Amino acid sequence: MHIFFISPTSYGVGLTSVALGMVRALEQIGLKVRFYKPVSQQNGHTEDISVAFARRTLHQEPPQPLSFTHVEDMLGRHLQDDVLEEIVSKINQLSSSTVDALVVEGLTPTRNVPWATRLNSDIARTLSADVIIVTRADENSPQEQADLLRISADYHGGVRNSSVLGYVLNKMPETMVEKYGTQPPDLRPLPRMPASSFPPIAHILWNPELAAPRTRDICERLGATILYEGQIDSRRVTRHILCARSSAMITEHLVAGTLIIAPGDRDDIVMAACLAASNGVPLAGLLLTNGEPPPKGTMRLCLPAITESQLPVMLTTTNSYETATLLDRMDPEVPADDVERMEKVMDAVAAHINMEIFRSRCGQPRKNFLTPPAFRYNLMAQAQQAGKRIILPEGEEPRTVEAAIICQNKSIADCVLLGNPEKIHEIARGLDRVIPDGLTIIKPDAIRKKYIAPMVALRKHKGLNEAMAEAQLEDTVVLGTMMLAQGEVDGLVSGAIHTTANTIRPAFQLIKTDPQAGGLVSSVFFMLLPDQIVVYGDCAVNPDPSAEDLAIIALQSARSAQIFGIEPRVAMISYSTGESGQGSDVEKVREATRIARELAPDLLIDGPLQYDAAAIASVAAGKAPNSPVAGQATVFIFPDLNTGNTTYKAVQRSANVVSVGPMLQGLNKPVNDLSRGALVDDIVYTIALTAIQAVR
Repeated sequence: MHIFFISPTSYGVGLTSVALGMVRALEQIGLKVRFYKPVSQQNGHTEDISVAFARRTLHQEPPQPLSFTHVEDMLGRHLQDDVLEEIVSKINQLSSSTVDALVVEGLTPTRNVPWATRLNSDIARTLSADVIIVTRADENSPQEQADLLRISADYHGGVRNSSVLGYVLNKMPETMVEKYGTQPPDLRPLPRMPASSFPPIAHILWNPELAAPRTRDICERLGATILYEGQIDSRRVTRHILCARSSAMITEHLVAGTLIIAPGDRDDIVMAACLAASNGVPLAGLLLTNGEPPPKGTMRLCLPAITESQLPVMLTTTNSYETATLLDRMDPEVPADDVERMEKVMDAVAAHINMEIFRSRCGQPRKNFLTPPAFRYNLMAQAQQAGKRIILPEGEEPRTVEAAIICQNKSIADCVLLGNPEKIHEIARGLDRVIPDGLTIIKPDAIRKKYIAPMVALRKHKGLNEAMAEAQLEDTVVLGTMMLAQGEVDGLVSGAIHTTANTIRPAFQLIKTDPQAGGLVSSVFFMLLPDQIVVYGDCAVNPDPSAEDLAIIALQSARSAQIFGIEPRVAMISYSTGESGQGSDVEKVREATRIARELAPDLLIDGPLQYDAAAIASVAAGKAPNSPVAGQATVFIFPDLNTGNTTYKAVQRSANVVSVGPMLQGLNKPVNDLSRGALVDDIVYTIALTAIQAVR
């Protein structure tokens, strides 16, 4: 088990973010990684925030850290060796035979903890750990940063000590980017740094969006009263504006993520904020000051806009200046329950780390271990390599616009939005986004007529004429599907504001099924369980498949799993395992298993299996001891849509599991459906899936 000790130069370097991001990065290259915080610096009975995030984001149960008061007392009695022995005993609880790497988060030196740096050095030496020094790059000049890093490295044997692996610059300002770089392998060392022995491991750019608290966090910190809750738990404050000028002068600041601060009697500001919200601008909230709510008449006029847009409205007793000052002084630490923000911080850290340094230290994973972070990382990497063009018919839908911008900026796909260019640019402005140069926007009216004749040719045998085709092409999903049919784009993603039928029906009619895939369209979800990825099929398309259909779905799903790096072990799910049950439903699954084995004799497939027998080794040992799949299934095929959809939603909601999909299988060209409740990240993942399908 390789141990990495993360040691800070000072307070406020973002130590927990970097340590957990390091775990995420190591997981992305397929390593089995554990996290440990030896000493908690939180007093009382409050759960250590690093341990809390490890549980909630990494789904680990780290060894319990020693309490700060206990360690301070032991050191005061000169029992440092006893402290180190306790730490080693905690680490020995981990099984080094199944863990590739351990990331250990050190203590943060503060005015009240002058002994932290020395203890960090002793812990790292005791564990024979590789040391990574973390500092923040936004407070000193590069020369001063280099000196600070060297001083910190001296506690661990100096920059030329083989155990000192390198350094991380966190919170790096834009002014340093051009000279020092942020993306590996283009990381250039600070002045007077020996790059060969003390190289930069990561330069992490400061991103205000990752420091954005939830609106509820602001409300609780200020002790404000909630007048209208709205989406107070999901909206984030990326900036705040103190409104002292007229409403006409603040309109350019009414963009996504802005918290509007104004006295309650400023009717013009309240109305301007509500008007922006009703036009689709997701403001972070409206914070009214001086303890005075707006007049009842104003609130009566604004309430429909507030309700429809879910705009949070709060009231605080302090005046506007005091309120803004308190916000400026807020602690930027991520609250322990803000898992979404920490996930994004960890992903951002992982994206900046030079992993070649760790590959050379850790070698290859001990087994083919695909974690959820590794799956997401591989998904994005494969999509970037694919370089495909994806059509998004719902081009005027805000989540779709934002997802397209993200995909374009990250080279996940070349997206094409169907919609009015002026409206799309206005939507982007309200989202505080800029449409990148490579993102194509096509006005449907400008191209519709060119697809009438090709559509008639495709559907003439069904009685389609030009007038009917022109009418159907008014639907942007049909129009986008025709662009796909003509080879002008490589895939299509829709469903944020359309039903599944609206998305799939044009694909059936114009793209048609792939005979080599059995002539059947089905779907899979990729379920990102805490420690592995499994595939569920079919949970979205076929209500009651026959045994033959079920066998085809199994083969399609196994192929999809393989494409995305999951070793397929297929379990045909039923309410009975093996020969124990009878009835038409069980017989259908049994027959489907037989057909699938005949069609793919090399595929690991078994059924019927109950879900617990398929998923849990201890249950499989009793119910299906001779099965090559039971207890280790990665692909679960459900007997009908009712069972599949119910199971996927139960697992997703009850276990708080991320699901990616549905991904459609069996079409000649990739078309994928979204849930109407899809988040921006869901759309990004679906676009990436579609791009990869277009290659395969």
